Amino acid sequence: MASSAVEVRGLVVERGGRTVLDGLDLTLPRGRVTGLLGPSGCGKSTLIRSLAGVQVVAAGTVTVLGEPAGSVANRRRVAYMTQSTSVYADLTVEQNLAYFAKIHGVDRGRIDAVLTAVDLADDRRRLTRDLSGGQRARVSLAAALVAEPDLYLLDEPTVGLDPVLRRDVWRLFAELAAAGASLLVSSHVMDEADRCDQVLLMREGALIAQDTPDGLRSATGTSDIESAFLALALGGDR
Repeated sequence: MASSAVEVRGLVVERGGRTVLDGLDLTLPRGRVTGLLGPSGCGKSTLIRSLAGVQVVAAGTVTVLGEPAGSVANRRRVAYMTQSTSVYADLTVEQNLAYFAKIHGVDRGRIDAVLTAVDLADDRRRLTRDLSGGQRARVSLAAALVAEPDLYLLDEPTVGLDPVLRRDVWRLFAELAAAGASLLVSSHVMDEADRCDQVLLMREGALIAQDTPDGLRSATGTSDIESAFLALALGGDR
């Protein structure tokens, strides 16, 4: 078994004649929550798509759980939550989860636990199209969680969550990691970094730091991750 969940070397992604990711190198450890933080448009979603194996890359290698990204061997070992809602509007919440549970060969008993985790137990029989935008996002998160994979790739999973549910979801992420899963969680909310074991900071398609939250603060002499990001991104122009 590889010692890391993900190894990326020299990753380049180009779209529309523009370089979106410019020679990224990074490693994601197993059994940890890694936060992927940076402003909107910096390349976070493109990186996650590259790890999921659904993004055409111009150069570099992406190895996920010891296999090339997107390999057949990883279809049940990797769960990918997109930023946009990726569930079926004409199915109920429970039917959506039952569908994804069947795809991943997971016992239906997992559905109840996941519905409780994302606070949708009372809405299980509602059609997904009748839910609010935030609730639909939670159904997408639940669809990823129900799979019980080795690696979770979660693109902005806490957007639109109220503070209490956001806290509970991050606790769930920590529990998943403690049980051996690896998670990559993207966000543009810098204070979420403190809930992660390690943090990747991105700006304009480049990785500007990979460290623990405490390590980033110590290296930059700052008291919070947003200040650390500014110190790294702007240097003397702060």
